[in-house]
Amino acid sequence: MSSSAVKLVELSRTAKGEYRIERYAIENLPRDSVVDGNIAKLEDVADAVRRAWKRMGTSTRNVALALPAAAVITKKIIVPANQREQELEVLVESEANQYIPFQLDEVNLDFQVVGPAPGNPDEVEVLIAASRKEKVEDRVAVAEAAGLRAVVVDVESYAAQAAFELVEKQLPEGGKDTNIVLVDVGANVMNVIILRNDQPVYSREQAFGGYQLTQDIMRNYGMTPEEAEAAKRTNTLPENYENDLLRPFMDNLALEVSRALQFFFTSTQYNSVDHIVLAGGCSIIPGLDEVVANRTQVETRVANPFVDMQLSQAVTAKRLSQDAPSLLVGCGLALRRFDE
Repeated sequence: MSSSAVKLVELSRTAKGEYRIERYAIENLPRDSVVDGNIAKLEDVADAVRRAWKRMGTSTRNVALALPAAAVITKKIIVPANQREQELEVLVESEANQYIPFQLDEVNLDFQVVGPAPGNPDEVEVLIAASRKEKVEDRVAVAEAAGLRAVVVDVESYAAQAAFELVEKQLPEGGKDTNIVLVDVGANVMNVIILRNDQPVYSREQAFGGYQLTQDIMRNYGMTPEEAEAAKRTNTLPENYENDLLRPFMDNLALEVSRALQFFFTSTQYNSVDHIVLAGGCSIIPGLDEVVANRTQVETRVANPFVDMQLSQAVTAKRLSQDAPSLLVGCGLALRRFDE
């Protein structure tokens, strides 16, 4: 559930263990239905989910949802290895008290053992995640109002990373031992995550997104937000649009990516990146990957986690390749069905 649309993705697995995309849907939201990741108009969002679900024509009612990273507090802690689940729960709760600025009865708290602690086989690394209960309950309420059942509430950035592992396989040598920049450009916010061997080493959120282009269209051509969005999607704008508005927007987006890289270099031990992967609705602008590559001098591509998947008859390859960059979080959430 982004600020501009709800996206549903349904995956299955074949007898050979390969993923198959059964169906998906993108349903635009009325403006200000979701603001800064918060559901402001629950009925409007639930209606959009219901419409998308009906259009998909699926019988599946179990869904995985995600909260924006800003709504979740995460912390990695080190604890002794070989603890029983109950002992670990007690330990995690006592540790969580130090890091979470709310009473524990006001939050939904969960944890996951990541693996052995670096440099000490007698300890393990545990990831704690916590969010205010009302943030979780709002999303669950949307699903229920749409006639669906929420079985997982994840974090958008983690869901995007799960899907990104499918994109990473398309890179030379599977992206091993390289710094890969995932740039997810939404309507209002650009999220930058830099990963190395599947581990995030840096993340940054910048106030830049596709709605700035929509505002430019509204101002220049006297359109409403809805008219501007529709014209942008259907490519029915005047001839001067590309030179006067689109190109400057693409240049600004590339500049924002370049700035994010500079912040990364000055705040970490790294001084280079190897690949940039663009995701989000803006990344399907033709030629944007070239503009970003020219500005940053880094190989740039557009994310498509479905490249190696089988397609059902309900999905057309051409349409999917256009929509794929904006379905990264949805794909990652659908992958939760196949967690060990």
